[in-house]
Amino acid sequence: MRVVSEEAPDKSTSINLLERIQAAFFFKDWSIPLYARRYYFCFGGITFFLFVIQAITGAILTIYYVPSVEKAYASVYYVHHYVNYGWLIRSIHYWSANLMIIFVLLHTLRVFITGSYKKPREFNWVIGVFLFGLVFGFSVTGSFLPWDQKSFWVTTVMFSFLKKIPMIGTFFYQIMIGDDVLGQTALTRFFSFHIMILPAIIVFFLALHFYIVRKQGISRPL
Repeated sequence: MRVVSEEAPDKSTSINLLERIQAAFFFKDWSIPLYARRYYFCFGGITFFLFVIQAITGAILTIYYVPSVEKAYASVYYVHHYVNYGWLIRSIHYWSANLMIIFVLLHTLRVFITGSYKKPREFNWVIGVFLFGLVFGFSVTGSFLPWDQKSFWVTTVMFSFLKKIPMIGTFFYQIMIGDDVLGQTALTRFFSFHIMILPAIIVFFLALHFYIVRKQGISRPL
């Protein structure tokens, strides 16, 4: 009669794998320094939280929104007045967008005032400034999507000034507008930038931004 020994499974392999993952993403033995527990060190995290809210509410609004010059305004009106809690979802999306701009400004000012942009964090500062510009890109493209009188004329005036910038103005105007006047081409491009291109870019640079913060740690204030 053969006796089969019952041994406990070897957990060392799984533990080593977990330790490697933690070490790779700098999650092991991570603690927030006391100086970083002040309220103004939370502006970056609040900005990210608002971005997540934007992504969730925006995904819901995309279900009903129609990127067409004939139906865009009607679809927004339908969401606001006929969809259950549509007014609430759209309001959260609108106000969280405004708050995100405020908090990304506060976060940028905090980093500058506390000197967190200095060596060895110069590259992460450049990434942060780029993310700052992307937030305003979301604001510009999103404000045009309702296709009402306000969004139409604000965008018209804004891009008329952009077109006058030497060397690069006409190039960016053609990328975004694609025609002599605002129309279906512009609306389609703004919609594509707002829900696909800009989110993909910002998620990549947010991940890189967080990775560098994890690697280098939170800088001490001056």
